[in-house]
Amino acid sequence: MRYSADPKIIMRSPVHFLAFGFGSGLSPKAPGTIGTLVAVPLVMMLLHLPIAAYLCCIAAMSLFGIYLCGESAKRLGVHDHPGIVWDEFVGFAITMIAVPNTWEYLAAGFVLFRVFDIAKPWPIREADHRLFGGVGIMLDDMLAGLFSCVLLHIASRAV
Repeated sequence: MRYSADPKIIMRSPVHFLAFGFGSGLSPKAPGTIGTLVAVPLVMMLLHLPIAAYLCCIAAMSLFGIYLCGESAKRLGVHDHPGIVWDEFVGFAITMIAVPNTWEYLAAGFVLFRVFDIAKPWPIREADHRLFGGVGIMLDDMLAGLFSCVLLHIASRAV
C-alpha cells in the first residue's frame, strides 16, 4: 500500500523533517534505500569518533528515534510510513560499529543492511509485525543493522 505525505508539511515540521531523513524519505521510489544513502556521510563522520563516543551517538540516535519516528507516524496517522527513514540512519550506524573504516566495508555494510531491512528474516520480521509505535518502527532496522554488523565482522576476520 502506498502512503503519500505532503512535502510541504514534511519539510516545515522539525519532527517530520528529521523522521523523513532531512527529506530523503520523500523519494517516490525506494525511500528506505535513499534514506540509507543520505545516512552514509553522517555515519562516515561518526566513524572518526572513539568507539565509546560512537556507541553513545548510536544510543542517543536510537532513543531520540523512538520518540521521533513514533511521533511522526502518529501525526501522519500511519504506523511506519515508508517515508520515515530515521530508523535507516540508526540501522546503518549500527551496521558499521567497529568495522574497518574503508569504502569497501561501507559499500558492503550498505548492501547487507538493505538486504536484511528489505528481506526481514526472522526475528527482524517478528519485530516489524508485533511491535508498534516508535519502538516497532526502530527495532526492525536496529536488528537488521546488528545482523549486518555481525556479518561484516565475520568477513573482516576471514580476510
